[in-house]
Amino acid sequence: MARGLDQLDRQLIEMLRVNARLPLAKMAKALDVSRTTVQARLKQLEAGGVITGYTISAVTAPPGAKLQAMVLVSIESRTEIDVVKALSKRHEIVQIYSISGKYDLYALLATETAEELDRSIDRIRAVPGVLDTFSTIILSTKLKRPE
Repeated sequence: MARGLDQLDRQLIEMLRVNARLPLAKMAKALDVSRTTVQARLKQLEAGGVITGYTISAVTAPPGAKLQAMVLVSIESRTEIDVVKALSKRHEIVQIYSISGKYDLYALLATETAEELDRSIDRIRAVPGVLDTFSTIILSTKLKRPE
């Protein structure tokens, strides 16, 4: 983005973080600007790559998911972009983090059955550039704070 973010840009981004489906008219009213101003700013933020998409945030696992697993993935460092791209296409992978230590990536998986989880881990291992995985099933959530 050619220009820096101003206060209005930051406020719009924060509003969208809370509710990405908030109507333009409500954002405009809350910020005391016109609807066309909000629409133009959002278009600029999207074009500048500041806003890269709109999504939902679910409190629980995806519908039907009964199992969640943490999968640590060791990769060839030069293949990280391709590995992340391949993993991002898998619907059962709900989050991917870059981590430090023996493993390079942490993927959170959500599946309906242990068999589906096993197949998903096999698919991860088959991705070119993946050297090793270590997985563990999540038994329960003891604490989850809102983001």
